[in-house]
Amino acid sequence: MKKINRFIYWTPRILSILFILFLAMFSLDVFEGDYGFWGTIAALFIHNIPALILLAVIIISWRYEIVGGVVFILAGILYIAIILMNMLKNSFEVYMLSYSLIIAGPAIFIGVLFLLNWYKKRN
Repeated sequence: MKKINRFIYWTPRILSILFILFLAMFSLDVFEGDYGFWGTIAALFIHNIPALILLAVIIISWRYEIVGGVVFILAGILYIAIILMNMLKNSFEVYMLSYSLIIAGPAIFIGVLFLLNWYKKRN
C-alpha cells in the first residue's frame, strides 16, 4: 500500500471509532438518575442503540467500504432531518443547528472518506 492509500484506508476507520465513542459518551448521563440497577442497564442500552448500530456498520465496513460510506452519510442526513422536524414542531432554536453540525457533520465526512476509499480500491 502506498502512503496515501494507508491514509485513505485508516482515516475513516479511526474517525468512525472515535465518533462512536463520542456518541456513547452522551449515554453516561443515565448514571445521574435514580433508576436502580436494571433500570440503569436498560437506559444505558437504549441510549447506546445508535452507537451499537454504527459499531456493526464499522465491522461490515472494514471489508466493504461502500456500506460504511452509504450508512454514515444516511445517518448524518437522518439526524439533520430529525432536527428539522423537531424545529418545525417546536420553536426554531439556533442551537439546534449547531447540534446537527456536531453530530451529522462528522458522520457525513466519515461516509465520504469510506466512499473515497471504496472508489480508490476499485480503480
